Amino acid sequence: MTAPLFKGVITALITPLRDGNVDEDAFGRLLERQIAAGVHGVVPMGTTGESATLHLDEHQRVVEMAVKIAAGRVRVIAGAGASATDKAIEMARHAKTVGADGALIVTPYYNRPSQAGLKAHFEAIADAVQLPILLYNVPGRTGVDISNETVAALAAHPNIVGIKDATGDLGRVSWMRANIAEGFALVSGDDPSWLGYQAAGGHGVISVTSNVAPEGMAALYDAVQAGDLEAARLWQDRLIGLHKALFLDASPAPAKYALARLGLCGDELRLPLVPMREDARPAVDRAMAEAGVA
Repeated sequence: MTAPLFKGVITALITPLRDGNVDEDAFGRLLERQIAAGVHGVVPMGTTGESATLHLDEHQRVVEMAVKIAAGRVRVIAGAGASATDKAIEMARHAKTVGADGALIVTPYYNRPSQAGLKAHFEAIADAVQLPILLYNVPGRTGVDISNETVAALAAHPNIVGIKDATGDLGRVSWMRANIAEGFALVSGDDPSWLGYQAAGGHGVISVTSNVAPEGMAALYDAVQAGDLEAARLWQDRLIGLHKALFLDASPAPAKYALARLGLCGDELRLPLVPMREDARPAVDRAMAEAGVA
């Protein structure tokens, strides 16, 4: 059996900011906490890392820090998506140059290419950069959905090794298992439905929740791997409130609020994102207590 390159709990890291700049000290603390908690990988500069509003030099610096701090202890999958194919190639090349283990490439947003355009986009990146690539399908944010058939066609490319599926459609993982060769990483991008995705044959999750509760997320994964469905359900019950609460406002504002409560960083974001609204904060407080991280 061919094992997927990327699996387990992979944290979609926030990017801590202070006085308008990347807080490098806080970033180091957050990443060390993730590694100590037993996660299997991290994604710097994904959506949760505010990649849409950071400048290119900041983006590259965050990826470089993640690779340096991780030092091979966990896999680093650099966010490298863009609406323009040449820009995505540039970011993927940088990720390879600094030693990232892979690149997470989101579907082009706003310009909404056809399935033929999506296929050409991802193939152009995979042809240009010899780095393992995870497709990232999140139609709720980008306005475009990679069809199952397009994913299957792209899976034939040797540099395209898996997908982060943030659709919440659990039928997709079964279709892909039946129609794509083993070894293609099937990674959930939706925390609330992750247990179901994993039970249907998924290999892991790229998670917002694990920013706040990395130990619990790792424990849930371990329970599934051990075949202990009852323990996995108990962890899911503890974490479900947090899964939901971290999206009560524009992400990653709730996650930054939670991490600020833990004293790990500030809750500053870059416009047009703003700190979490006051009336939703008690729900995060309660969810953190239920998850055992308050």
